[in-house]
Amino acid sequence: MKTRIERIQIDTLGGVQIIDITNQVQELLTKSDLKEGLVTVFVPGSTATVTTIEYEPGLIADMEKALDRIAPKNGHYEHDQRWHDGNGHSHVRAAFLKPSVAIPFSNKTLMLGTWQQLVFIELDVRARNRTIVVHLMGD
Repeated sequence: MKTRIERIQIDTLGGVQIIDITNQVQELLTKSDLKEGLVTVFVPGSTATVTTIEYEPGLIADMEKALDRIAPKNGHYEHDQRWHDGNGHSHVRAAFLKPSVAIPFSNKTLMLGTWQQLVFIELDVRARNRTIVVHLMGD
């Protein structure tokens, strides 16, 4: 079994920003010498996440509304009381969505569903430069 670690850099604007990274991850897989295996996509940090969704405008709007219901921006957060950085809701949202996802691949192709894309979601209140870690493992 072989492994390979790659990285994707993304500059974000802050606030909820949902970015389709499917093609970037697929490109890294295509360039690798692996044909079958598992890719884990991980974002270091506690105010961002990766997940899969159907990447289309209606669902993006639905996701933003759902995040507001889960952890409203204007809610009271002990984190904000302690650190005064205004991103307590960002941490709570990220904790529910998690920092990584694992996707099998076969014949150098991610085994995603027809309407399923891999997305990075920025949840922090300020612009960030994010590094997404892509760990390929297989034969």
